[in-house]
Amino acid sequence: MAQDWYEARKYTPAKLSLAREILVEVRAGQKVSKAVRAHPLPEGGYVGKHVLVHAYRELTEAGTWEFEAQLLSRIRMKPTRTLSGVTTVTVLTKPYPCPGKCIFCPTDVRMPKSYLPDEPGAMRALHHKFDPFDQTAARLAALEAIGHPTDKIELLILGGTWSSYRDDYQEWFIQRCLDAMNGFESSTFIEAQEANEAAGHKNVGMVIETRPDHVSLAEIARLRALGVTKVQLGAQSLDDRILELNARGHTVAETREAVRLLRAAGFKIVLHWMPNLLGSTPKSDRHDFTRLWDDRDLRPDEIKIYPCQLLENAELYEYWERGEYQPYSTNELIELIADIKPTIPEYCRVNRVIRDIPSTNVVAGNKRTSLRQDIHDEMRLRGTRCRCIRCREVRGEKVQWSALQLDDFSYEAGGAEEHFLTFTASGDRLVGLLRLSLPGPASPCIELRDLGQAAIVREVHVYGQSLQVGADQSGAAQHIGLGTRLMMKAEAIARRSGYRRLAVISALGTRGYYRKLGYELGETYMVKRL
Repeated sequence: MAQDWYEARKYTPAKLSLAREILVEVRAGQKVSKAVRAHPLPEGGYVGKHVLVHAYRELTEAGTWEFEAQLLSRIRMKPTRTLSGVTTVTVLTKPYPCPGKCIFCPTDVRMPKSYLPDEPGAMRALHHKFDPFDQTAARLAALEAIGHPTDKIELLILGGTWSSYRDDYQEWFIQRCLDAMNGFESSTFIEAQEANEAAGHKNVGMVIETRPDHVSLAEIARLRALGVTKVQLGAQSLDDRILELNARGHTVAETREAVRLLRAAGFKIVLHWMPNLLGSTPKSDRHDFTRLWDDRDLRPDEIKIYPCQLLENAELYEYWERGEYQPYSTNELIELIADIKPTIPEYCRVNRVIRDIPSTNVVAGNKRTSLRQDIHDEMRLRGTRCRCIRCREVRGEKVQWSALQLDDFSYEAGGAEEHFLTFTASGDRLVGLLRLSLPGPASPCIELRDLGQAAIVREVHVYGQSLQVGADQSGAAQHIGLGTRLMMKAEAIARRSGYRRLAVISALGTRGYYRKLGYELGETYMVKRL
């Protein structure tokens, strides 16, 4: 009843009437902000974009207006949320003992280890009492309300060390997330997985985070059975001395081995890297960062740069009080990251350069949450640029098929020959990518080993504003066949290199797409005989 009252209050007849008047003007070419300001609410304030979206959907669903993707994109709230081509839904697991004893991690009994209750995603999880179904359903509803498509969902499961949770909890948690996407309560985990292949909210990627010392062949097999396609690893540092000082509890060798195993199984790999740990300096951090790329057993697909932040409820606070630790200033961090960012290879994406921790929790050191923008401003002053994937994504720009260029950048990583295939538009704008791995003859992954000599597609991604399946938007990168073209190129490279099969680490909701390209479901991979 409370939710019904809230919905009624949010979309009153008076607000919807004003919204329709605004939409008429926007449709005629008026700027959204100007049209909204021209129609103030009688009680003060203005109609929110979520009301515009709601009114627009009523008009198009009733057949009064024909649906126009361009118009929806103009009234959509926070359009950057889906400019990478998919819609991310973040959920958190319940508080649970963590095997790590890291001195920099905050401890709050209400939250999973390393999370604070006033971080945006954590606040939502706490509100829903960490229930996976409620978290997923509420996030889908919120995204739809502000005009975002939700048919292609990357499920991001956070909460510390996933591998330390009980197996039955892991399976139940994912099943309930899938139930929310599928729209019904399944009786078994397999039923939920199979239903998602044809669901309205398809899972096109599933991400978990864990520790390097928890990655094994058995764990990898389990992750595949659960439907996981991407793994975030807390590497933090590539210096064993720094890891020991900060009580990280694993070694660099374990990080290297974990990355090697994950790559051999086709997972996309995200490494977390933390400058300003106890014992480090800006100079040592600069050197440490080079190891990510110089070490052929690392070379991650994505990274999250998480500068260590001094929090009162972390053990590191005691070191600071004794004068044994000093956090970098904002300027020192900007200088450091502006130095290292241009060195990142084109095959890597920088997802973050700071945690989403509210500045009120930070005791000393940098409190700026807009650090990424500050760093880019500094790089512009220097005349340098970063060619990581995120910095080159086409985002909302229009593209012309005839102007696209197909490139193949190859490099060695983890004993495999990696091919980073890309479609780029003028101005070095990245439109689509595919990661093809040509492994050695003896794959450690049992399922892939049983296939014989198999090449692996680890990722296919087309950038630009995420569009509803079947939607068309002139000049948009999505739904113009780029993924298929990339797959054809990958098959040609694998065939030419002597591989008899090509396996794809497909998410549940993308299996249908690969079936159309001639692939069949093996145990957990989509496979095609070349």
